Amino acid sequence: MALFQSRFLMESKNTKDEGKGFSLLFLVIPAIMLVIGYFIYPYPASDIALKLIQIPLFLGLIALGVGFLIKKVELASKIKMTGWIIFAFYWSTQPTTLYLIEEGDVVNAFLCITGVFVLFYIAYHEWLSIKRNESIVCLNWIAGATAIAGLIYFGIEASIFKNWLIEITAQQSGWVLNLVIGNVEVIGNNIYHNESYIVTIVFACTAIQSMVVFVGIIGALSKVDVKKKIYGLLITVVPIYFLNLLRNALVGFLLAKNITDLNMAHNVIAKTGSLIALIILLFIVIKIIPEIFNEIICLTDLYKRNGPLEKSLKKIFRRKKID
Repeated sequence: MALFQSRFLMESKNTKDEGKGFSLLFLVIPAIMLVIGYFIYPYPASDIALKLIQIPLFLGLIALGVGFLIKKVELASKIKMTGWIIFAFYWSTQPTTLYLIEEGDVVNAFLCITGVFVLFYIAYHEWLSIKRNESIVCLNWIAGATAIAGLIYFGIEASIFKNWLIEITAQQSGWVLNLVIGNVEVIGNNIYHNESYIVTIVFACTAIQSMVVFVGIIGALSKVDVKKKIYGLLITVVPIYFLNLLRNALVGFLLAKNITDLNMAHNVIAKTGSLIALIILLFIVIKIIPEIFNEIICLTDLYKRNGPLEKSLKKIFRRKKID
């Protein structure tokens, strides 16, 4: 860690001509994208819009995957930077959808908006790597992890396996709920109790998102033994699958017994429980594969590279304090 920080500090002395004005575009462009995305992709989107938006989504992910695999450092950084920007454009069109599709989910919408700026910040560091002729390992890791997880998740979502996975999850979630309250019936992806509709299982309820995240972060590790990776996947993916069935059953139980409404049951209680479970699993897998922790810390230390964007932001905040 000390070597990582000292290298950043030494190299920051030679960054006066790195383009402070240009670096600010990595803050301005995502803000403009979010405004444009709001107007060009209203909810509900038309069938044509749904198909067209897949283009930047998969182009961005493919670019990240190609950049992850290419050995030529400068070329890889250029491709990954392009991939992050294209991928960010896709997410700039999604906040409204994420907010409305789950009846006012403020958390997901906020995370989506924040994510657009985060993706641009990573793109900025790829640009900085080109300017400084550097290779930051964690930048390659996060690009690979995103490509692996994203291509699997969105690939399944766009395939015939999506409906099959939803129905399997609905059947198994209904079976778990039936053990608790009885008289549960599952028709397609809808769950009923005493012939009264309770809840509909959708793609997000399959927990495939959480599973592919771990597949990505483990699969993209370049210097970890394959057996270690497989073990890491077994202790994360398998528990997530079964914990998700319990989560779905819990939502069904809360609704069937009229304890609370869908928003509280799904968006607050279930999501909070899922987040806690994912954090616990992350700590467990880090114990087994400490390289993951190293990559995460590397990402959180990117600001210590003290590039032109960081310098500009420091000046802005200093002025505010003086005022």
